[in-house]
Amino acid sequence: MFVKKVLVVIPARYESTRFPGKPLASILGKSMISRVYSQVEKCKRVDEVLVATDHSAIFEHVKSWNGNVVMTATNHNNGTERIGEAISDYPDYDLIINVQGDEPLINPEQIDTLIQSMHENKDIIATQCLKISASSELFDYNVVKLVKSKSNKALYFSRQAIPALRDEPYRDWFIKGDFYRHIGIYGFDRETLFKLLRLPESSLESLEKLEQLRWLENGFPISVYVTRYQSLGVDKPEDVATIESILQAAGIES
Repeated sequence: MFVKKVLVVIPARYESTRFPGKPLASILGKSMISRVYSQVEKCKRVDEVLVATDHSAIFEHVKSWNGNVVMTATNHNNGTERIGEAISDYPDYDLIINVQGDEPLINPEQIDTLIQSMHENKDIIATQCLKISASSELFDYNVVKLVKSKSNKALYFSRQAIPALRDEPYRDWFIKGDFYRHIGIYGFDRETLFKLLRLPESSLESLEKLEQLRWLENGFPISVYVTRYQSLGVDKPEDVATIESILQAAGIES
């Protein structure tokens, strides 16, 4: 059997340029990290959930509700490195899912669907994308775009709008082309994950500041599946109010 057990790891870094202590931010009386954890626990295809943090306050907070949490180093360059350290004491898990710690509205079905796709297709790395539905996203450098093959393999990720419509003015691109944004959930085969962590920074990665380009440049195939879920992340303190409004509109008060 390709996958025996599934572990979801939620990286939770304390320091953030725009929002220090973000995992502990209160959203209608519950911390952001607890909301993400609760959503993952609802998944049908996940065997265990683990928070990987670099700060004692987050560690103690997760412990307060008997959640699984490990302390990791403070000098990791990205969440993938933090996950690599965190899973060293979890050798029995063959499939590792990286769920962002700042997406309290992530849908459990979205995670389960990715896991199912990896099972069925024996993927070593997989992620998701969503069709861009607003022209404002197309030229926003904070929205990562991608193109994929007919066999659902990533061809390239970029902060630029791709593909380019050579014969059309920018104002018509959104109307005449289909574009996809990257959704930052990843699934890794355990052995592959450790191979990725041994790779040095690549040239394309250094230009675009996108870690997944390191993997592509080194010949690792990344499967990309279209999802219908847009998980809203929290980047700055003002975003909390938006999340709370969505929860209240859905009748969730706590």
